[in-house]
Amino acid sequence: MTRKLATALVGACSLLALTPAIAHAQALSAEEAAALRAEVDALKAQLGAMEARLNSISAKTDANSSAIAAVPPPAPAPETTIKWKGAPELSTKDGWSFKVRGRLQLDSAYVDAPDGITAGGLGYSTEVRRARLGVEGGMPGGFGYKFEADFADNGVEIVDAILSYTDKGLTIAAGQHNGFQSLEELTSSRFSSFMERAAFTDAFNFERRVGLSATVTSGDLLLSGGVFSDNIEDLTSDSNNSYGFDGRAVWAPKMGDTQLHLGGSAHWRDFADAATTARYRQRPFVHGADVRFIDTGSVSAEGELNYGLEAAMIRGPLHFAAEANWLRTRRPGLADPTFFGGYAEVGYFLTKGDSRGYKAGIFDRVKPSNSVAKGGMGALQVNLRYDYLDLIDAGIVGGTQNGYAASLIWTPIDYVRFMINYGHMEYDRAALTAGGDDSYSADVIGARAQIDF
Repeated sequence: MTRKLATALVGACSLLALTPAIAHAQALSAEEAAALRAEVDALKAQLGAMEARLNSISAKTDANSSAIAAVPPPAPAPETTIKWKGAPELSTKDGWSFKVRGRLQLDSAYVDAPDGITAGGLGYSTEVRRARLGVEGGMPGGFGYKFEADFADNGVEIVDAILSYTDKGLTIAAGQHNGFQSLEELTSSRFSSFMERAAFTDAFNFERRVGLSATVTSGDLLLSGGVFSDNIEDLTSDSNNSYGFDGRAVWAPKMGDTQLHLGGSAHWRDFADAATTARYRQRPFVHGADVRFIDTGSVSAEGELNYGLEAAMIRGPLHFAAEANWLRTRRPGLADPTFFGGYAEVGYFLTKGDSRGYKAGIFDRVKPSNSVAKGGMGALQVNLRYDYLDLIDAGIVGGTQNGYAASLIWTPIDYVRFMINYGHMEYDRAALTAGGDDSYSADVIGARAQIDF
């Protein structure tokens, strides 16, 4: 457009310059005509130079316009999707995701024990059993993260601190996380059948530890293994160089409407110089009672070998689960005791269409088929359990426990639960005596209100 405008301007100026000269050419003398022609030629030269300059400016403008047009527009920001899973989960198509997670469990309990036992923790108790808050999410390339801390008991305890990688049935995890020791231990407290796990899981000191692990899933088979040091809180001691190895195998076929679960696990641990003693003990069915009727006391030890078997079944409203677990303590220069624990439970949903959840080798969330949010009553479940623990062997007398328990669980919506538990605990050769008697029983009742997200 600039070049055309310049050409038109030159032509117009030339015409204006020549028009007077033509009009008066016949009235001019030869000298005057020659002078006029010289002036016209000079004017043409000036206009030609102006046209060339305008053409140069136009060329540069066109080049700059082409360069600007060649620069691609900025890429649009990735679209963010928000899903609600108890809390908002943000995700993008390129693999980023972020979610706040947490749980709150409020417990009340009453322990009725025989007269003559003076230990504290009996009677009525109330506590914030768990108050956890954390984040989890994924990153491009199959990487993920999870961090969660517990604020119960007026302190802060790091529960999970995990960096993971997942690809085609393989998951690698590094950081503070669960080992692979038991179906009961690996099932989240959010989804357990009772307020507390089976007695052997606490008595045998199962806990999260810092380590590196891998899990491979292929069809109905799940294989897990890892190497672990100690709990992140205990690693603050420079002398703690304990280590251990965990392994677990699960076969979980789905046969029609029936979900089966068969598994086994093994755990070997060397205390190194982190500790020269071990202690195995257990509370009476609820956590708020800070008393242990069965207790080995501190015994010399340099390591442990633990192994267990698992079986479970889910069919519609009915489920069954059972485990047996053995713990052998290595004692320098002394006989190695082997302690035993196990449980068997059965549960049934009284509400139509409800069933216990199961995923990746552990029990999972119950999702009411007719929740309160939909105008229904939610899911109502009853459970019965026999829980056995034996802490007597090789000269160590920590006592035995036979526990008979029942629970009623109401799940009004996916992320809220209310529980009532009752337990009748029978002890023999107990660490605590009642008026000199080490064989007696205790009755326990507990209740929990829970929300998680």
